[in-house]
Amino acid sequence: MNSETPSLIAPGVRIGHVHLKVSDLERSLDFYCGVLGFEVTQRYGSQAAFLSAGGYHHHIGLNTWESLGADPPPTPSTGLYHLAILYPTRADLANALDRLQRAGIPLDGAADHGVSEALYLRDPDQNGVELYVDRPQELWPRDSDGKLEMFTRPLDLASLLAES
Repeated sequence: MNSETPSLIAPGVRIGHVHLKVSDLERSLDFYCGVLGFEVTQRYGSQAAFLSAGGYHHHIGLNTWESLGADPPPTPSTGLYHLAILYPTRADLANALDRLQRAGIPLDGAADHGVSEALYLRDPDQNGVELYVDRPQELWPRDSDGKLEMFTRPLDLASLLAES
């Protein structure tokens, strides 16, 4: 790499999927499919499954190859902080909140970040999960120089649910 010209990642790069080690595949499928609404695109017996929204090959992989029956990692440790699932509209995020409430799944938090609105929760293996919707870029908060100024404020859940 040339030290005079830093190499930047291509602007079109996206994170395509997450693959999680889980302790109980059926319990995780109940959460990701039964509550969040993903569909199984492929399954490898009782050890692994691949899940999708909208027919993509997979957005989430789940496996028990190294984790069958295991405990979650301790809180003060490195690893995945959370996976983030981007919803196309605010109404879709509201629908997800309604599904969570009907399933009795508590939120860890809910925030308005200026650029997005987000719900935070835990999956059955205590992996952090963020469900969010982006605001249009022209509405993102910016300072006088045009630089992004994200923030964290409480999200009005009643207002969000009114969208569903």
